[in-house]
Amino acid sequence: MAQQAQFDLVIIGSGPGGYVAAVRAAQLGMKTAVVEKASRLGGVCLNVGCIPSKALLDSSEYYHLAKDRFAEYGIKTGKVSLDLPAMMARKDKVVEELTENVRKLLDGNNIEIIHGTASIPAPGSVEVDTGKKKKTTLSAKYILLATGSEPIEVKGLEFDGKHIVSSTEALSFDTVPKHLGIVGGGYIGLELGSVWSRLGSTVTVIEMLPTIATTLDGQVGRTLDRILKRQGLEFRLNTKVAKAAVAGKKVKAVLEGKEKTEEMTFDRLLVSIGRRPLTRGLGIEVLGIDTDPKTGQILVDETYRTSVDGIYAIGDLVPGPMLAHKASAEGTAAVECMAGRAGEVNYDTIPAVVYTWPEVASVGLTEEQVREKEIPYCVGSFPFSGAGRARCMGETDGFVKLISHGKTDRILGVHIIGPRAADMIAECVLALEFGASSEDISRTIHGHPTFAEALQEAAMNVRKCSIYAS
Repeated sequence: MAQQAQFDLVIIGSGPGGYVAAVRAAQLGMKTAVVEKASRLGGVCLNVGCIPSKALLDSSEYYHLAKDRFAEYGIKTGKVSLDLPAMMARKDKVVEELTENVRKLLDGNNIEIIHGTASIPAPGSVEVDTGKKKKTTLSAKYILLATGSEPIEVKGLEFDGKHIVSSTEALSFDTVPKHLGIVGGGYIGLELGSVWSRLGSTVTVIEMLPTIATTLDGQVGRTLDRILKRQGLEFRLNTKVAKAAVAGKKVKAVLEGKEKTEEMTFDRLLVSIGRRPLTRGLGIEVLGIDTDPKTGQILVDETYRTSVDGIYAIGDLVPGPMLAHKASAEGTAAVECMAGRAGEVNYDTIPAVVYTWPEVASVGLTEEQVREKEIPYCVGSFPFSGAGRARCMGETDGFVKLISHGKTDRILGVHIIGPRAADMIAECVLALEFGASSEDISRTIHGHPTFAEALQEAAMNVRKCSIYAS
């Protein structure tokens, strides 16, 4: 007889969607359990995604600054050398500390943590294989699926974990590849390409489409392309990897472009063409939970309930951008809906960030989308080269671009490429949430000198009233 326990809510997955949902449920008085198959909490984001990648991005940026730029600031450092094991140890420590903080957070809210592989034999029941002879059965009024996603594997480019790798392995290379090939010019590929390029790799990004980072505003994407090329990244656009094979310690790949086919040899090949929902083993097919036949994503209603009553899903499992902060917002909203409250997520104001340097951040509609929707619009922009703070720091690449409605002046979208764009975008998200106009931003006093002044100037330029506008 399996051991049984009764809960109001059982959450499968402890990533940013799962653990945030669990805490909110506990706050609302729900007896909650979280099931996590990995030994550490935090899901992909904290363990092999957002957090370790940002730790390496920051470390590699410091190395690049010390090696190539400190001299212009009057700092003599002598010969700078790379200690890759120490850099990886720092990254691992950051991950360990944050995952332990998640455990403390759940424990502090009296949330039961169960490590094991979960499946759903029937609505209201979760079976957990903890590695013991007897499985643990949890009974719950509600079940929330928050198992996240996994890298997509390509036929002919199967992962071997050492030479042809996913983003997970690319976070833990034991040596700096002399030549790193990256299949896919999206956010993940560009960020990891930046890390290893700064540390000494020759990086070649192979993208089937004519542009990198295709979801960005076109003007921003073109600027990012130019800056990354200047930093040393090489792009093969309109090109696909027809096949790749490991030969000795190298990867030989055949690249097919519009005009020619060529063979390139890499030390490592990172395949980063996207991610897919991780639903294997949950039993959603037997339960009859509806999914999108093309993407495999679970279909939910406005309360995040699936087609099976009592079972909910959030995050990378459901339609929308695969972003940690989206999953957290959905986790909160789903639990509030279970509790009879009005939980919701405004998908028009979810920010997106690319953590290259300079950073790229955006919220709302791109100029291309505004044109497609035939919305009358105005654009204001301002370069960071005109911002005093950016000049002081020597970070003058990029600009702020603000798009507002041509008749109402309501802000439709903001796109930033430049220093600290990831932090600056929060003000823009708030502006969109409150239906602010470009005039509202332009009349809001920003501290001087700050990067955020560039946003104020861009807003002024919408009305052509910036005193610095040419």
